[in-house]
Amino acid sequence: MSILLVAKDRNLKPFKEALHKADRNLDIETWPNVDKPERVQFAVAWNQPKNVFDSYPNLKVISSLGAGVDHLLNDSTIPDHITFTKITEQSLVTQMIDYVYACVLSIMLKLDTYRDSKSWNPQRKFTREDLNIGVMGLGNIGKEVAIYLADQGFCVSGLSHSKKDLPDIQTFTPDQTDDFLSGVSILVNLLPLTGKTEGILDLDLFKKLTSPSFLINAARGDHLIDEDLIYALDTNIIEEAYLDVFSEEPLPDSHPFWNRKNIHITPHIAGGSDPDNVAEELTENYKRLLSGMELKNVVDREKGY
Repeated sequence: MSILLVAKDRNLKPFKEALHKADRNLDIETWPNVDKPERVQFAVAWNQPKNVFDSYPNLKVISSLGAGVDHLLNDSTIPDHITFTKITEQSLVTQMIDYVYACVLSIMLKLDTYRDSKSWNPQRKFTREDLNIGVMGLGNIGKEVAIYLADQGFCVSGLSHSKKDLPDIQTFTPDQTDDFLSGVSILVNLLPLTGKTEGILDLDLFKKLTSPSFLINAARGDHLIDEDLIYALDTNIIEEAYLDVFSEEPLPDSHPFWNRKNIHITPHIAGGSDPDNVAEELTENYKRLLSGMELKNVVDREKGY
């Protein structure tokens, strides 16, 4: 039996090498050069082409190469009997904490004020008491981000599909969204992308934030209505936005986000899968599949994560 690696725009060589390092006996195929498709039972995919899995009659499990799984859930060509899993390695959590905290510190210290300035003009900094942080999405990554920010002395609240009990953090469920937003000045989006959350970052939501308000989106580009953010920035509903993800990546040169000083763009670098760490998770799940054991990090297709 073998493992299949599939990705359109990603170098899979480091992942293949890491898998062989984890277990030199693994049989690994890399799309599109697959010699024995009938042997593939376990696939690892990121932004795979449509219909790419049609040629693998014995495929049972597809793992995302990261924490996000919308590229799998949105692929209607994948049969319903295929099980989806995802990656939850600790380095993804650490990277996301670093990214979000860096954005928060930039906001608090008003670093953007000085970035292109040639004058000596100190500004009053925000204090931790000035900025209440709201984290949307309290899954494996979101809850750790929220806990870390609370440990740094910020007032942190969280919004999630189901009620969570986290130390020093007030949590809300979707029916309490307005209450959650009314106390938030820095909104951090770490939600999974589902039918219910697509386009959730819209003008109506922005208007419910407390002033001054800031946006950090490190989840998925399709959570955001681009035109609504531009309007919110132009009308001072939102002061600044830190965006790491976009509906189209790379972000086209013609996109209006590039021309706005109060939008800070990073090229999807908030969290990346480390090949060695990923290989450990993938190898364990592959062996669990072969042994008939329960898989780890299984995705609930109904919930979307």
